[in-house]
Amino acid sequence: MFVTPPATRGSRPPDRPGRPDRPGDRAALALLAERARPVAASGTRLLPVAPPLAGLFPDGGLRRGSTVVVAGQPLPAGDAGGDGALSLALALLSAASSAGSWCALVGVDGLGAVAAHDMGIDLGRLAVIPSPGAAWAEAAAAVVDGVDLVVVRPPFAARPAMARRLVARTRERRSVLVVVGRATWPEPPDVLLSVGEMEWDGAGAGEGYLCARRMTVTATGRRSSARPRRFRLWLPAANGGVSGGAGAGPDGADPEGPA
Repeated sequence: MFVTPPATRGSRPPDRPGRPDRPGDRAALALLAERARPVAASGTRLLPVAPPLAGLFPDGGLRRGSTVVVAGQPLPAGDAGGDGALSLALALLSAASSAGSWCALVGVDGLGAVAAHDMGIDLGRLAVIPSPGAAWAEAAAAVVDGVDLVVVRPPFAARPAMARRLVARTRERRSVLVVVGRATWPEPPDVLLSVGEMEWDGAGAGEGYLCARRMTVTATGRRSSARPRRFRLWLPAANGGVSGGAGAGPDGADPEGPA
């Protein structure tokens, strides 16, 4: 389900940034939230994640009401390659959507349906608001009312008050908020996932195709997530999903144990 961002509907005076302040815009987002009313019981404390990702979370899944920030690997100047953050954030959706939960992407444009499907995401339970512009926080707050899991990629750094309101709404609605990009989020998350040590497999010495990417993910956070844990993953794996890294245990754990 794709939702057209308010800024693209009709003309708007150039001195007013697009935001869902018109009755029609608010009604469209409210309709999305109503259609995407969660199937999974809100009394369920955890949303599932794919088995290779379970060790990143102290409870083995995504705790309702929590905020997760995914930070990509710093890239050299001029490197246009992905930093791994969006891939990891999308991988968190696969098990929840397959189990019947509605998910939403806010500010994630250019996502291919085939790539999302290969990641294991149920496209029939995915709402997409690709380019909300300056209205990204309002759009995220609206869909939090009606879905279990929201992935948001802010186009600019959130103001502290804006971030706190969105975190509070997520906690109140017992959803899960996943923010892509550490630099855009001023609030300490419940879980911080940091991508590092990425390398692609399959190209050889210039021949062949890139088919899988290995990365190290370090999980830290607050309370029960305070102790760092390091895991090696294939993301994407050769089949397009996520799997444990070479030499890792069945849950994807680094054989040397948590960092």
